[in-house]
Amino acid sequence: MADIKLFNINKTVKEYQSGTVTLEKELQTVIENNMNTFFGVTFLASEYRTTDGGRMDSIGIDENHCPVIFEYKRSMKENVINQGLFYLNWLLDHKDSFKVLVIEKLGLKAADDIDWTMPRVVCIAGDFTKYDESAIKQMNRNISLIRYKKFGDDLLMFEQINENIAAAISEDTSVSKPKSSDKTFEEQINGADKEIKVLYQNLSNYILSLGDDISETHLKLYAAFKKIRNIVTVVALKKKLVINLPIDVSTVTFEEGFSRDVTNIGHWGCGAVEVQLKNKADFEKAKALIDRAYNEN
Repeated sequence: MADIKLFNINKTVKEYQSGTVTLEKELQTVIENNMNTFFGVTFLASEYRTTDGGRMDSIGIDENHCPVIFEYKRSMKENVINQGLFYLNWLLDHKDSFKVLVIEKLGLKAADDIDWTMPRVVCIAGDFTKYDESAIKQMNRNISLIRYKKFGDDLLMFEQINENIAAAISEDTSVSKPKSSDKTFEEQINGADKEIKVLYQNLSNYILSLGDDISETHLKLYAAFKKIRNIVTVVALKKKLVINLPIDVSTVTFEEGFSRDVTNIGHWGCGAVEVQLKNKADFEKAKALIDRAYNEN
């Protein structure tokens, strides 16, 4: 794998020498203290114990309300992927334990919002082998491989080098359901007008064309397009698409009937900038904001 080089171009060009953080407790502590900033995940617990004596390195819940397990690869020989999958399977069999943890840390409402359709494992290492990258493609689970590099004393880089997106897990009677009036995203898109279905496909194609680091997932109540974090979320209504973008609202000029600031308004999806797409013209106008969301997140 080609190494990434970082240069300071202020006056005299100087290369930062890359290295690794003392593995892995220092790195784990930095990530846990800044998990939301780095990955859009709310940190819940470190060294979380399972009933069979295992310990997950870190566990959290992401901006889509899905559980996330973090495992840190301490040596090239360590099979951190299989370890993460083992913990993920344990978690799927012990959903009540995770709900109790969320209640303790975030409260009952956050626990009621847990979405089990896309739980995932994030594996973090100084590097991965070609076998690691190939292996996750054979697994029907959501797994991300994140490589890190440290440059100098105060620069830390994360690079998503591979990701596997599995089909959403069907919910069962043991999992909290959306309110009866709330349609799942699949129900939303199936009930939309034909023109809106076409508009969604065009929107999806455009977002995915922005970079090969973007993935599309259909969650319980909306579709999410993300890199390491969400860049666009979509709710499908019968006659329009409602998209949310994680952009600084102070930098956006809002237009009545097209866009608005929903910072203090309840909404599905992620991002305080809401845009309504009713036709191709709206879609064309929204592309500049979508591009910003991609470049700024």
